[in-house]
Amino acid sequence: WRRRAHAHAPPACLPPSLPPPLPLRSPHSPTGPRTPRAPAMPEKRPFERLPADVSPLNYGLCLKPDLIDFTFEGKLEAAVQVKNATNQIVMNCADIDIITASYAPEGDEEVHATGFNYQNEDEKVTLSFPSTLQKGTGTLKIDFVGELNDKMKGFYRSKYSTPSGDTRYAAVTQFEATDARRAFPCWDEPAIKATFDISLVVPKDRVALSNMNVVERRPYPDDESLVEVKFARSPVMSTYLVAFVVGEYDFVEARSQDGVLVLVYTPVGKAEQGKFALEVAAKTLPFYKDYFNVPYPLPKIDLIAIADFAAGAMENWGLVTYRETALLIDPKNSCSSSRQWVALVVGHELAHQWFGNLVTMEWWTHLWLNEGFASWIEYLCVDHCFPEYDIWTQFVSADYTRAQELDALDNSHPIEVSVGHPSEVDEIFDAISYSKGASVIRMLHDYIGDEDFRKGMNLYLTKFQQRNAATEDLWESLEKASGKPIAAVMNTWTKQMGFPLIYVEAEQQEDDKVLKLVQKKFCASGPYTGEDLPMWMVPISICTSEDPTCAKMQILMDKPELTVVLKDTKPEQWVKLNLGTVGFYRTQYSPAMLESLIPAIRDLSLPPVDRLGLQNDLFSLARAGIISTVEVLKVMEAFVNEPNYTVWSDLSCNLGILGTLLSHTDFYEDIQVFVRDVFSPIGERLGWDPKPGEGHLDALLRGLVLGKLGKLGKRAARGGEERPVLSADLRSPVYVTVLKHGDSSTLDTMLKLHKQADMQEEKNRIERVLGAISQPELIQKVLTFALSEEVRPQDTVSVIGGVAGGSKQGRKAAWKFVRDNWEELYNRYQGGFLISRLIKLTVDGFANDKMAAEVKAFFESHPAPSAERTVQQCCENILLNAAWLRRDADSIQHFLQQRRAPPAPV
Repeated sequence: WRRRAHAHAPPACLPPSLPPPLPLRSPHSPTGPRTPRAPAMPEKRPFERLPADVSPLNYGLCLKPDLIDFTFEGKLEAAVQVKNATNQIVMNCADIDIITASYAPEGDEEVHATGFNYQNEDEKVTLSFPSTLQKGTGTLKIDFVGELNDKMKGFYRSKYSTPSGDTRYAAVTQFEATDARRAFPCWDEPAIKATFDISLVVPKDRVALSNMNVVERRPYPDDESLVEVKFARSPVMSTYLVAFVVGEYDFVEARSQDGVLVLVYTPVGKAEQGKFALEVAAKTLPFYKDYFNVPYPLPKIDLIAIADFAAGAMENWGLVTYRETALLIDPKNSCSSSRQWVALVVGHELAHQWFGNLVTMEWWTHLWLNEGFASWIEYLCVDHCFPEYDIWTQFVSADYTRAQELDALDNSHPIEVSVGHPSEVDEIFDAISYSKGASVIRMLHDYIGDEDFRKGMNLYLTKFQQRNAATEDLWESLEKASGKPIAAVMNTWTKQMGFPLIYVEAEQQEDDKVLKLVQKKFCASGPYTGEDLPMWMVPISICTSEDPTCAKMQILMDKPELTVVLKDTKPEQWVKLNLGTVGFYRTQYSPAMLESLIPAIRDLSLPPVDRLGLQNDLFSLARAGIISTVEVLKVMEAFVNEPNYTVWSDLSCNLGILGTLLSHTDFYEDIQVFVRDVFSPIGERLGWDPKPGEGHLDALLRGLVLGKLGKLGKRAARGGEERPVLSADLRSPVYVTVLKHGDSSTLDTMLKLHKQADMQEEKNRIERVLGAISQPELIQKVLTFALSEEVRPQDTVSVIGGVAGGSKQGRKAAWKFVRDNWEELYNRYQGGFLISRLIKLTVDGFANDKMAAEVKAFFESHPAPSAERTVQQCCENILLNAAWLRRDADSIQHFLQQRRAPPAPV
C-alpha cells in the first residue's frame, strides 16, 4: 500500500496543502538506567499457519454482489492438491457463511462435507468429510454468502454521489493484509499462490473490473437486468492481490511504449481528471521494465479512484485502487503538491507490480522489503518523469528524517519484525517499514552503485518470479552482482532497531586533517548508556569545502571507533560527513568543526540536502538533550538566504515542533516572533503573486511560507483583491490565514465551500485547515463536523488531527473529543492503521508527565490492539517533550528575550 498516504495526513511538518501522505498502514530496550521507561509489549497471541495437507492450484470464483441489500453470494470451484491424506480441509474464512461444501477427487464421486467448524478468533474454518481424502488432485466446491461491509476492508461498499446528486454504492475490495478471507474462503497467506478465474454477476449498467482483462460478457439466465462478466485466467498470485470493483466510472486510456493497455477510471463526469495519472503510468511502466529488465507481466493495468478508501492506494495486480486524492488531478483546481503526491503514489504502486506481485514476500515478516523498496523506487521513477521536482531532496525531509525521529525511540522496532498472528500485521505498516526501509535501500543503492544494483535486482526478479522470497534472497542476489558483503552490512540495519550517532573531531597535522570517528546508538532520550554496544556497518562519505558535491573519501565503518586521514586538506577547509544525507545516521561535530560549517549554510556553498541534514541533526541532538536548543536557534538564523523549498519545509517542521513544545510556556509569543523573523524575508521575496518562469518548487515554497506566516498572524498584503479565482497553490495558505483570524461567519463560509466543493482534494484541503480557528466553541463545532456525514470516514482523522495541531486549546479539545467518542471512532477504524494515526495526531504534542499517564491509563481501559505500539511511542514522546521543556525552557526564553531587547546604549 501506499502508506500508503504519504498514507500521511501530512504530519505537522508538511505544508497543509500536501495530500495526506500515504496512509501509513498502519522491543527490546537497552539495559542500564534509562528514562523515560515505557511499558513492555504484551504477550503475543499463539498463532499457527494453515496446515499444508491441502493447497489450491486454481480458484474458480463467481461473486454476485447485491448493491441494495449489501450482501453477496459466492460460488467457489477450486482445483486443489491433497498432499497428505486427511479427512478435513482448513482454510481462512471471516464473516462468511458457508452453505454447502464438497470435494470430488479427479475422476471420482463427490463427497459432501459433514461439518463446518468456524474458529472465529483465528479467522479459519475446518471442513470435515465423512471419509479420508486421498493424495491427489480434485475439485473443492463451496457455496457461501457474505456481507458488503462498511469497514473499508474485504469486499466492501463505497458510497458515492451521481452527477445528479443521488447517493449510490459501489462494491470494491481491499484485501491486504488478511482480508481476502472476508470475500471468499481461501488459503489467505502470501506464500500460497494459485491462478484465478474470476466472474462477477452485476447490473448491466455497471462497470465490472478485476485483475485480468474481460474475456466474455453474457446475459445472466435468471435476471435480465444482470450480466455475467468473465475475466481471463491470472498468473499465479497471492490472495491479498486479488481485486474486483463494481460501480459507475468513466475512463481515459493509453498504450505504454511497450504495448501495455493503461486505463484510469474516474468518477462519472471526471475523466479529464484521470489524464495526469495516465501520463505518469504510461511513462512509468517502460521505466520499470527497463530498470528491472523484466517486462510487465499482464496484458493491461487499470488504475481506479475509490470514494471510501482507508489507505492511499493498493497495488492489486493489474487493478490498482486509489483514494481519489491520490489519483485525480484537475488542471485548474489541483495544487502542485497534489500532482507530486499522485506521481509518487502511481510510481509506488506500479513498482509493486514487479516487486511484491511478481515476486512476493514469503510471510509478513518481510513486508518491509515490499514497502521499503517501493517507497524508495517511487522517487527514482518520479525523478525520471519530473526532474524539475528535485524529489530526492524532498525524500530526505519526507521519509529519512521522519524515520529517524521514530527510530530513536525506545519503543521503535527493527525493520524486520517477526509477525505471527495476522492482527500484528497492521502494526508494521508504519514509518519504520516504509520510510526507514526506503532510507536503508537508498543507502544500499549508493553503496553498491546503480549498475550493480540493477544487475542484482534483475537476478532476484528472474530467479524468484511467480514465487516467494525472503529478505536474505535479495541480499544474496545483490551480493552476487556487486561482490560486496551486502548481507553482513544490511543485517546490522534490518535486524536491530535504531541507528548510530557518529561523533567526529578533527586535528590538523601539517597539510592533512586527521578525523576521529566514534559510533554509538542514537537515543531520543539522550546519550546511550546501555552496556551492550549495538554496532552498525556504516557506509560513510566525507567531503570538504574544496568540492562539496563530491566525496573525497568513502569508508565502511565496521567498528566502534575509527581514525581516518584526509590528505591535503588545509586548516581553513571545512569537512562534512554524510554527503547527500544518504547514510542512515546522525552526525555530531566537535564545536570547532561545526563552527566552520555555519558560513557554508549562509553562503549556500553547502548543497541544499546537506544544509537540510546538518540542521536536522542539530535539532535532534537538541531534542535529545545532547546539545542546547539555543545552539540550534542560532544556526537557524543562518538560513536567511535559503532559496530551497525542501530545506524550508524541514525548518518549518522543526520550528513547528518547537512551537508546539513552547505553547506549554508563558513565552510562546516569543518563539512566534522568532519564527516570523526567520520566515519574513523569504515571504517578502516571494510575495503572493507567481512570477513568470517560476516552476513546481516555487509554487510549493510560496504555499509553505505564506501558510506559515498566516498561521503566525502575519497577513501579507495582497494586490488585486478582485481576482475571482484563487489559484490552487494559494488556497491552503489563504484558508489558514483567514481562519486564524476568523469568527463564526468565517467558519460557516469555509463549511459552505466544503459542501460545494466537487473535488475530494478541495474538501480535504479545507478539512485539514479547519483546526486553525481559535475560539473554543468553534473548535467544538469543527470536531462535531469531523464525525458528520459531510466528511468521508477516512478523512475524519485529518480533521481531528488538524484541530489537535492547530493550537493548545485545540489539542486539549481534540483529546477530550477522541475519549468522549472513542467507541464510535474505534468501531469505525477497528484494527486498521487509521486508529494509530488518530492517536498519534491527537496526543503527540502534549508535554507533561501527567498527560503521559492519562493517555496510558485511557488505553489500558480502552485497548486498541493494533495501535499498542503507537500508544507506547506517544507516551514516550510526551515524556521526552516534558524532559526537554524542563531542561531547556529557561535558556530558550533568555535567548529569545535578549534577541528582542533593544541594544544597550553605549
